[in-house]
Amino acid sequence: MGKHNLFVWFRGAFRCVALGLSVGLLVIGSALAADLGNATCLSCHDGNKGKIDIAAAEGGKRALYSVVPDQFRQSVHAGMECIACHLEINDSTVKHKKVAAEKRPDCVQCHTQLKEAAETEKVAGERRWMRAVGKSIESYKTSMHARPNADDPTKQNATCNDCHNVHSFNVPPRGTPERTEWHLGISDLCGTCHEDQLNYWTKSVHGREIKDKHNPKAADCADCHTAHNVKKTSANPVKLAITAHCGSCHEDAYASYRGTYHGKITTLGYAHTAKCFDCHSSHDIEPSSNPVAKMHLDNRLESCQECHSGRKKIPLATAGFVSFSPHGTSNNFETYPEIWVANKIMVQLLVGTFGFFWLHTLLWFYREYRDRQQRKAQAHIKLDLPPVPAQFQGKHFRRFSRTWRMAHLVFALSLMTLTLTGIPLFYPLAPWAQPLMSLLGGPQIAGSVHRVAAVIFAAVFFWHLGYMVFKIGRDWRNFKIFGPNSMVPGPQDLKDIIAMFKWFFGRGPRPVFDRWTYWEKFDYWAPFWGVTIIGFSGILMWFPHIAANYLPGWVFNVAAIFHSEEAFLAVVFLFTVHFFNNHFRPDKFPLDRVMFTGTFTLDELRHEHPLQYQRLLESGEFAQHLVAAPSVAMVKASTALGFILIVMGLTLLTLVGIGFFTSFDSL
Repeated sequence: MGKHNLFVWFRGAFRCVALGLSVGLLVIGSALAADLGNATCLSCHDGNKGKIDIAAAEGGKRALYSVVPDQFRQSVHAGMECIACHLEINDSTVKHKKVAAEKRPDCVQCHTQLKEAAETEKVAGERRWMRAVGKSIESYKTSMHARPNADDPTKQNATCNDCHNVHSFNVPPRGTPERTEWHLGISDLCGTCHEDQLNYWTKSVHGREIKDKHNPKAADCADCHTAHNVKKTSANPVKLAITAHCGSCHEDAYASYRGTYHGKITTLGYAHTAKCFDCHSSHDIEPSSNPVAKMHLDNRLESCQECHSGRKKIPLATAGFVSFSPHGTSNNFETYPEIWVANKIMVQLLVGTFGFFWLHTLLWFYREYRDRQQRKAQAHIKLDLPPVPAQFQGKHFRRFSRTWRMAHLVFALSLMTLTLTGIPLFYPLAPWAQPLMSLLGGPQIAGSVHRVAAVIFAAVFFWHLGYMVFKIGRDWRNFKIFGPNSMVPGPQDLKDIIAMFKWFFGRGPRPVFDRWTYWEKFDYWAPFWGVTIIGFSGILMWFPHIAANYLPGWVFNVAAIFHSEEAFLAVVFLFTVHFFNNHFRPDKFPLDRVMFTGTFTLDELRHEHPLQYQRLLESGEFAQHLVAAPSVAMVKASTALGFILIVMGLTLLTLVGIGFFTSFDSL
């Protein structure tokens, strides 16, 4: 036989042997795979059998992962084969030869696929359940439990099986005794890893309620930290979420907390102010009546000083802080009489002011609109007054000096700035509140801007007050308290109000006015009480550590009410009543430029202030008040400035309106 033939013979024989071995291994593998039923798995992994004797090389007997058959048959996975999850195992040998391409059982992947299948195939009976499981899986994937363990990065902090024993776990249906019993054991389950936290919690009021009284409504770990979306508690979003979770049980306390400065900042999404657990502690929480509680009267000041420590620009908490009512409400006179009284005072002030002036505005608009309709295109009422002397034709009457106009502008801009920076705290639940606060740079920056604007606002006010005292004092002998140049309301103003309402209802002619009308006098004096109330209450809240040395803590509750409600009154009044009186009534619409140019025409003087016109003509002082008409550029600039301020005011009014009805709906 030649070498070539011998090679061919050996090659054929080798192929036959290889084919035989392959067929034999395939038959053996098929037989082994066929033996991988649950009965085969339980022959080794039966939890009732204890340890399993494996190869000596593996150290003799050792405990394998065990499954208790009776528990598995009652679990949610009872109808599944072991290898449906353990895809990495394809033989029944000991030790198993793992399939390299397959991972260990993955609850996340499996349940995600089941959810997708339920959604795609629209399995009506399981879609809702699978959707809920899918949401839990998605939450878990971003949680602290799903992250690699710090000691062993190859493992996760906690897997699904650590909390839900997949071979015996089955959440009982809601409303059943079994569900209640399962719920009462959640914290013990968490405590298998978090031992210290469990010890603190067990001794707390929450722990005693569950452990001793078996109260399923008491807070366990999952109620505060959630079941699947467990995050690092030092993160600000988690702090805010835990605070909101407290409110899911303590609804009244949470609602009153959100009414405080601390709560409003938290509602806006910032975590630097006190939250529930900052004051009441977290795992070892106790009711404030307990002498060991952080909020017990004997411990409260020390607890407040944990934040109000006198460092980092935060003032030191002083004795008055102890009597501050962080959960005070305005509907409980017996417990919080000061807050109740303060609220009633401000409500009456708001209702009285708006009730009168909004009615006044509506009637005025109706009457003036009717008069203009009857006169058709005529702009003004013809009065029996002397005509404008020929030599004064084309002149303007100077009503406000440049100083007064600048003061008005600064006053208006500072007030609008105060409104812009203050309303997010007043209406933290409004849909615009968080974006606006973010745009302002956060509460710290907004607070600084608010205080600067307050100083400017107060400076203009006190400058004006000083100037008026100086001006009156310089010529006090000739000053008439109820004279035509005085802003002090007098008997004539009461007569004018009565005459105005008669005109509204068509029972008399329209009254005529001198230099100042009664509504202008109201506009003038309103800031006096407004600045007093807003300013004094603002100073108390700005320097609480000083005020609390001399005043009780409930003063801060009252100050917050006065400050916010008076600010609301000022803003809404200015941007409704004041805007109407000066810009939006038919005779003025759409804009009165007099506060920007400082002058108006002599026809406007005759119409708006006929008594002043006649008095100045008769006294010979008329010419002293006349100036040249403003330039075209001045008129255009005044028009632009006027419209900008009106738009700004109406925008702020819109935000306040949205915030008001948003907060009203949330009550």
